Amino acid sequence: MSEHVVPPLVLIPENAPFNPDQRSWLSGYFAALLGPAVEGATALAPGDTGGGPKLADNDDAPWHDPSMPLPDRMELAKERPEAQKLMAAMAQQDCGQCGYNCADYANALFLKKEERLNLCQPGGKDTLRMLKKLDEEFGAGGGGAKAAEPGEGEAKADAPLGPLGYCRENPVEAVFLSRTRLNEPGGEKETWHIEIDLTGTPIEYVVGDSLGLFPSNPPALVDAVIAELGARPERVIGGQTLRNRLIKDYALGAAPDGLYQLLSLLTSGEARKKARALSSGEDPDGDAAYLDVLGALHKFPGARPDAEVFLEALDELQPRLYSISSSPKADPGRVSLTVDAVRYNHRSRLRLGVASTHLGERISEKSMVKVYLQKAHGFALPEDLGKDVIMCGPGTGIAPFRAFLRERAATQAPGRNWLFYGHQRQASDFFYKDELNALKDGKVLTRLSLAWSRDGTEKTYVQDRMRESGADLWKWLEGGAHFYVCGDAKRMAKDVERAIIDVAGQFGGKNPDEAVAYLAHLKKTGRYQADVY
Repeated sequence: MSEHVVPPLVLIPENAPFNPDQRSWLSGYFAALLGPAVEGATALAPGDTGGGPKLADNDDAPWHDPSMPLPDRMELAKERPEAQKLMAAMAQQDCGQCGYNCADYANALFLKKEERLNLCQPGGKDTLRMLKKLDEEFGAGGGGAKAAEPGEGEAKADAPLGPLGYCRENPVEAVFLSRTRLNEPGGEKETWHIEIDLTGTPIEYVVGDSLGLFPSNPPALVDAVIAELGARPERVIGGQTLRNRLIKDYALGAAPDGLYQLLSLLTSGEARKKARALSSGEDPDGDAAYLDVLGALHKFPGARPDAEVFLEALDELQPRLYSISSSPKADPGRVSLTVDAVRYNHRSRLRLGVASTHLGERISEKSMVKVYLQKAHGFALPEDLGKDVIMCGPGTGIAPFRAFLRERAATQAPGRNWLFYGHQRQASDFFYKDELNALKDGKVLTRLSLAWSRDGTEKTYVQDRMRESGADLWKWLEGGAHFYVCGDAKRMAKDVERAIIDVAGQFGGKNPDEAVAYLAHLKKTGRYQADVY
C-alpha cells in the first residue's frame, strides 16, 4: 500500500491580494498562531483547534455587535470558553487598529502569541480593564496572556517584524503632500482632504483598505506636561530627550490606570483614595471621562514623580487608522484620507485630537510621516463589476465611497451606484460636492440621496432618506445590490440596519423575524459590509 501523503493546509490563498513575500510571512504567522492545529490533513472548522480549547470566531459570537455595551457582551459570553470571553471584551469593530480583527486578537492573547493587552483603541480603558480582569481569572492556569505591567505595552524585542509597510510594527516613511479644507465657511466642523505620496514605498492598496498613521503629540501640550512635572525637557531618558519621547512615543490622552497607581503612591489621605479609585475605574468626582495626563497631574498637584518613572506609567502612543478615500487606478502613487480635526474646550483648556490635528495643522508639506497599510476585513467592492452598489456614508464616512466611485469610474464598471450622504448643513458640509455632481453627470453615480440634520426645522438623517426611498431600495437589494455603510458604530450604523429591516418589512412584505433574518442573510453572504469606528 502506498503511503498517504497529507496535503499542506493552504492558509493564504494564491489569489489573495499579497505579493509572495507578504503571503509567506502571513502563512508563517498564522501557522505559528494556530500551532499544531495546522499540521494535520484536515482543515479546521471555525473556532476548532483540533481537540484543544475552543478559539473565538465571528460565526459563533452573538456579542459581535459594536453597539452592544460591554456588560451585555460579557453576559452573553459568561458560559463560553476563555478565548471567546476575551473576544467579547473587544470593541467588536474589527477595525484593525490592533493589527488583528477582534477574534484573532483574542486568540493571539489566549495562545500567548501576543502579550499586549492595550491594543484595542476603540475599547479604550474599559476593554483593557476587562482583559486584565480575565487574565487574573484564568491567565495563569489557562491559555490567557500575561498581563502587561504599567508602561510595558511593547512588543517582544525578538518578535519577527511583518512585511514592510503592511503592519503597525514595521511602518514606512511617506511624504505628506497637502491638506485641503473641505468645509465651506459657516460650518461647525473642520474637515480636511489629506494627500500622501506613496512613491518609493512597498505599499500597494485596494479600495476598502485603511492607512495606519503614527502621529506626534502637540508640542505645546508636551511642554505643559513637562512644566507641571517640574522636569527638564532636555533630560536624556532611553537615549532621547524627555521632550522628544513625550512628543513621539507616549500617549497624553486619557490618563491610564498606571498613572493613577503611581500618583496614589505619592499622595496620602483623601487624594490617595481618589487616585486609587480612579486606577480601578471608579469616578469619585465625576470627572474621569475628561482627565487626560495633564489633567491628572493638575488634579493631584502634590504628586510629582521622577520623569523616568512617569514615562513608565504612561501608555505608548498608538497609530490611528483612516479609511482610504482614493483609488490606485485613479490616483496612482498616492493615497488620500478624509479627516475631521478634533478640537474642543473643557474647563478652559483646549483639547486636540492627536492624529487629526497632526494632519490638519502641525505637519508641514513635504515632511515625512510614518504609515502602514491595514488590509480590509470583508469590506470590498464586488468582484462582479456588473453588480449594483449602495453606499451609506455621512460625514467622513464618505471616504471609502469616494474611493469606490473613483474605482468604478476607472474600471468603467457597468453596475449602478447609489450614494446616501449626509451632514449638518448643505451650504458648508457637502464634501466633494463638485466631484460627486460630476460623477452624477457622467452617469457613474446613478443616484445621490442627501440628508442635512441642521437645515430646516426637522433633523433628517441618511436612514430617513433610506426609508423615503424604500421601494426603490428594496428593488435594488432584491436585484442583488451590495450594501455598504461607513461611520459611527454606536448609533449611525445601527440606525441604518434598522432602516433596512423596516424596508424589508414594508416593501418586502416580511414579518419582523423575517426582516431581521433578511439583514442577517445579507451580512452572511457578504452583501452587507460595514467599515465602522
